[in-house]
Amino acid sequence: MKLGSWNVNGVRAVVKKDFAEWLVGSGIDVLGLQETKAQDDQVQEALFDLGDDWHVYSSSAVKKGYSGTAILSRVAPHSVSHGIGVEGMDDEGRVTAADFGTFHFVTVYTPNSSSGLKRLPFRKEWDVAFKGYLQDLARQKPVICCGDLNVAHQPIDLARPDANYNKTPGYTQDEIDGMTSLLGAGFSDVWRQQNPERVQYSWWSYRGGAREKNVGWRLDYFLASDGAMSRCGTSEIWTGVHGSDHCPVVLDFNA
Repeated sequence: MKLGSWNVNGVRAVVKKDFAEWLVGSGIDVLGLQETKAQDDQVQEALFDLGDDWHVYSSSAVKKGYSGTAILSRVAPHSVSHGIGVEGMDDEGRVTAADFGTFHFVTVYTPNSSSGLKRLPFRKEWDVAFKGYLQDLARQKPVICCGDLNVAHQPIDLARPDANYNKTPGYTQDEIDGMTSLLGAGFSDVWRQQNPERVQYSWWSYRGGAREKNVGWRLDYFLASDGAMSRCGTSEIWTGVHGSDHCPVVLDFNA
């Protein structure tokens, strides 16, 4: 199977940019979306043109036009779940998960620490709770988790590490430590494992021509549990795909 992940920065916006045609031609079998910014019925309406070839499942935020995740799949999963089951953390639609029988597929939109790092305390609590959630799933069967984790884990993962360290959301020591803890709990950053020294980004600010200058961050990941890692093929960052301030990340997976 070819698995994909893409923060689309608004599903209703991306469908106006040839999303359906791109998806059909991409070869992707299961796609996790983040930041859909739409209610469940709006997600279904936006993706109506995909037709019966795709199964669509979404988790929307209580706050309209905010956050949200979805899974698009050519194959119907055995079951789908929403959220991580922690009170106070499931009203923003940040996790959608599908059980495909031989593995769990999870897509996540990790909370941003926000300007002034005012949401960093919540983010730290999220990181702990989400790690526990993934560990519970991994005890059942192999797990593939994809999404916008809103952290550049190493200096190589952003263009200007010194200027952003402990100042900018996504590159504070607390967020870095949260990612390190997750990777130490039985999960691997698939792309980085395959590309230990490669510089490539998945997000660029809309300001200052950042994408054209390649002043970016790698915020989008595929994580594999120990039980899933041996079944992972090549992972790629599709920097040439536009339509959002993020680009897709893909993974070949022996399901």
